[in-house]
Amino acid sequence: MAAYIVAYDLHEEGQNYECLIEKLEAYPIHWHMQQSVWIIKTDQNASQIRNNLGECLDDDDTLFVGKLSGQAAWRGYSDKAGKWLKDIL
Repeated sequence: MAAYIVAYDLHEEGQNYECLIEKLEAYPIHWHMQQSVWIIKTDQNASQIRNNLGECLDDDDTLFVGKLSGQAAWRGYSDKAGKWLKDIL
């Protein structure tokens, strides 16, 4: 399984946060780390994740899915969050 960062921006009409959040929470390993940023761990590739989540998006919404390489740095998160990040990376 690989870890991916998912970032999205849902624009004005037809925002469907419930659909998107349900799909993100369906990944067994997930963390809602910031307002519109999640980290998930899955056997799916980036395109499969994009296609899955894309079912919830309107044409003017944006979505980014990127595979995490194992190298990261952060600031301002709890020790528990930092440990979680280290463990999945």
